[in-house]
Amino acid sequence: MRLIRRWFAIPLWQRVVGGLLLGLALGLLWPEAAGAIRLVGELFVRLIKMLVVPVVLITIAAGIATLGDPRRLGSIGLRTVGLFAATTLVAVSIGMAIGLALRPGAGMSLGGVVPHPLGPPVTPADQLLSIVPLNIVEALAKGDMLAIIFVAVLLGTGSVMAGEAGKPVVALLQGLSTVLLHIVRAVMELTPFGVLALIAQAVAVNGAAVFVHVGWLALAVVLASLVQMLVVHAALIGLVARLPVIRFFRGIADALIVAFSTASSSATLPVALRVAQDNLGISRGVASTVLPLGASIGKDGTAMYVGLLGQFALQALGIVSDTTMLVTMLLTGALAAFGTAPVPSASLFMLAAMLSAIGVGAEQTALVVGLVLPFDRLLDMTRTVPSASANLAVATLVARGEGELDAVRFRGPVVE
Repeated sequence: MRLIRRWFAIPLWQRVVGGLLLGLALGLLWPEAAGAIRLVGELFVRLIKMLVVPVVLITIAAGIATLGDPRRLGSIGLRTVGLFAATTLVAVSIGMAIGLALRPGAGMSLGGVVPHPLGPPVTPADQLLSIVPLNIVEALAKGDMLAIIFVAVLLGTGSVMAGEAGKPVVALLQGLSTVLLHIVRAVMELTPFGVLALIAQAVAVNGAAVFVHVGWLALAVVLASLVQMLVVHAALIGLVARLPVIRFFRGIADALIVAFSTASSSATLPVALRVAQDNLGISRGVASTVLPLGASIGKDGTAMYVGLLGQFALQALGIVSDTTMLVTMLLTGALAAFGTAPVPSASLFMLAAMLSAIGVGAEQTALVVGLVLPFDRLLDMTRTVPSASANLAVATLVARGEGELDAVRFRGPVVE
């Protein structure tokens, strides 16, 4: 019992970092053992993904019901979408700028690369139509985030509009939201073991070569992620919201580590909701409205990567980009990022949307995807971190603007 108490006395983020370092060492030095504990990582990811659909459905509906006034929802929605659009555009431009500066694809040969099929392209019209599900149960079963968000908004808004008759539903939604938050906290205690297994498996499969092959691209992803977080997000928190930047990043450390280990914005959502309320002092109504929406459209990491990978692809194909091409890539990259599913490696397949707009064929794009895909897991883990940071930064700004942020809690100790 004393050992268990000592274990839980260690801050969660320190336990997770310890698991990450141990997983890295295990994957490099004893890859056979990494395969043996793979089940632990898979179970951890399944536990988190199990929570995603109920968390999105219940917390958005409960958040809207908590807001009460539909006009406030409109104000929050406009702020949220506007901020995400701005950070997404900046992220694409940062990815493109670093790609142009480092030129990670220059001189790379695509000979011998097996092209990877990209599948049929999804048009903007199809993307828009898919927001309204034909079958609510089917949308829940498939985990269609945009459709689930649409249903949740209708459920929450209907509960408010029903007035007195809707109060039992509002109370039920708020009770379920509280229960889910406690379940999330329990699952997060398994994070150190899940991270250990996931990192060990990723390194064991790719070996040390993962740090050599496509090394310039990996360096560019890391640099662009750091610039997006430490310059753009830090400026939003420090200059716009006028809150301590270091305290913000300390408060969201758990969410960033889960984002890195799972490479999924959806899987990060449950812990992001917890740290937003416990560590950042964001009200439940704002957190449960902004963060699930951010998991679907707040893709700074994806936007940055699509911009960077677009330059990488052009350099590998020997194509010199001009000003018109750069502007086209900026706009199409931002739109592609908005429509990317919040699952691992999804952004890699949005490359076709950007490159086709400037005349690059699907066969050439498939060659680039085939080159990068074997190494994309660790790259995806890295670029999911700025997406998680963006979601929490935007939620903080929206809460600050709406008067729904507890500044005393924000500046207080981090809840482990």
